[in-house]
Amino acid sequence: MEQSKLTTNLMIKELEKNEVTHVVWLPDTETSFLYQSISTNNQINIIPICREAESIPLAAGLWIGGKKPVVMIQNTGLFESGDSIRGLAVDIDLPLVIVVGYRGWTRHGITKDSAAIYTEPTLNAWGLKYYLIDGDDDLNRISIAFEESTKEQKPIVCLIGAEYN
Repeated sequence: MEQSKLTTNLMIKELEKNEVTHVVWLPDTETSFLYQSISTNNQINIIPICREAESIPLAAGLWIGGKKPVVMIQNTGLFESGDSIRGLAVDIDLPLVIVVGYRGWTRHGITKDSAAIYTEPTLNAWGLKYYLIDGDDDLNRISIAFEESTKEQKPIVCLIGAEYN
C-alpha cells in the first residue's frame, strides 16, 4: 500500500500562515526534506537542539520573549522530553504547538513499533489534545491546533503520520 505524503512547501505555508517565528527542532531522517526547506526560509528561524528535552524550555523562553515557536520532535523524543512537557508546558499552560513525528505508526497494518504503540496513551495520560496529520489534506489541523492552543492556553500536539516529500 502507498504511504501518505506531506508536501514540505504546504507545511511551511501552514506554519507561515500561523506566524511561526521559530522551529525548535531535533531533525531526523524523516524530516530532512522539511529541514532543508525551512533552513532557506526568511520568515522562520530554526533553533537546533541536541536533546528533545531542551525543546520545551527553549520554546517557553521564545514565547516569553514575544516570539511564536513550534516544537518539532519525533515520538521517541516526546518520551524523552516528558518531564519538561509535564513540568513546564502543561504546568504553566504554555500555548504551544508540538509537531511530533509518529514513528512506527501505520494506518494500513498492525503497529509493531513500541514508540507508536505508546504515543497516544502517553499523550492521553498527560492530558494533551492531539491531531493526526496523515497527508496534505490534513494540514489545516495545524491551524486548528494553533487556534486551540492560544484559546485554551495549553500545548496541543500534531502527530505526523505521513512522510515528507
